[in-house]
Amino acid sequence: MKKEIYLDNAATTKTDEKVVKAMNQYFNEKYGNASSLHLKGEEAKRGLEEARDIIARKIKANSNEIIFTGSGTEANNFALKGLFFANCPKKDHIITTKIEHDCVLNTCKWLESKGCRVTYLDVDEQGFVNPKDVERAIISKTFVVSIIHGNNEIGTIQNIREIGRICKKKGVLFHTDACQSFAKVPIHVKKDNIDLMTINAHKIHGPKGVGALYIKRKKGIRITPLLHGGGQEFKLRSSTENVPGIIGFGKAVKRMKRKHIKKMRKLRDYFIDELMKIPKVKLNGPTGKKRLCNNINICFKNIEGESIGSFLNAKGIYTSTGSACSSKSLEPSHVLSAIGLDDLEANSSIRMSLSKYNKKEDIDFAVDEIKKTVEKLRKISPLQ
Repeated sequence: MKKEIYLDNAATTKTDEKVVKAMNQYFNEKYGNASSLHLKGEEAKRGLEEARDIIARKIKANSNEIIFTGSGTEANNFALKGLFFANCPKKDHIITTKIEHDCVLNTCKWLESKGCRVTYLDVDEQGFVNPKDVERAIISKTFVVSIIHGNNEIGTIQNIREIGRICKKKGVLFHTDACQSFAKVPIHVKKDNIDLMTINAHKIHGPKGVGALYIKRKKGIRITPLLHGGGQEFKLRSSTENVPGIIGFGKAVKRMKRKHIKKMRKLRDYFIDELMKIPKVKLNGPTGKKRLCNNINICFKNIEGESIGSFLNAKGIYTSTGSACSSKSLEPSHVLSAIGLDDLEANSSIRMSLSKYNKKEDIDFAVDEIKKTVEKLRKISPLQ
């Protein structure tokens, strides 16, 4: 069999075997509806609430502040649309950045068609937003600031504690998309002054199709549900809960250990150091602790990133040219454009993202194949 090395963990991760095992009994044994009052329903409800408590403790929240959703995308839509519907027309202004995930940017664009005003803040060449720019952008009509915590393409980790402090001082809600950073970067929702936060399971070896929105329980947060029905999830997100998925979410959180973060960070730095030995390359995003522990994004100048990815794919090395939600688009990455790369540089970049399952020999094999691929493509590239 061809050797396979999976380096696209920012798109999704392999589901942990122990997560699958924990989920299985909720498919064929404890399969009740968590809203049912009989024993099967009570079993499902008990498992669901245990998972909710695990996730809440991870971010130092209360369990009744975790609202389960079908994905991170749904949670982001719920946060921004729900707040807009609840606050408009009294307040109708959102502040975000130009490097958000597509689901936030496209939600903001849709809200603009409904009369919402949106400020899209610039970032610097490493992808950081200046907290002072956030403060300057806040006006009396601002109801939420929404800024991604760990960027899905270039790994930039924003200073959310400072941004949250500014929002609290100004009396504005702060929402962060933490799908990539959750369980990889310490988050303390109270100390970080977070009012709403989006997380999901499939970036940390949990199942696809389950996410959550943290909503701080305090007076002044008004949010309109997007789904109406039986009143599940504290009457904020009606729908029969995906109990097996939620069980898997909780188990995945328990299975993510500090040692895994250290391992990924060490492999990431080694990977970057080896790739930087290749001529005419550039690291996109920051270095060290300000970068997600598993993220590598490299510009191989004058070669199409898609060509590199295709050659590596044939060798069983799986990478990405950007966000999985938009990587099939011919348009250059909006994130790479926002940090100052021109179209050629943006289209010459590939993203590689690690997991706890990657080993040093995987990285050595990948580096060797990347070097061969780059050398081969540069010989035939008309851009040299």
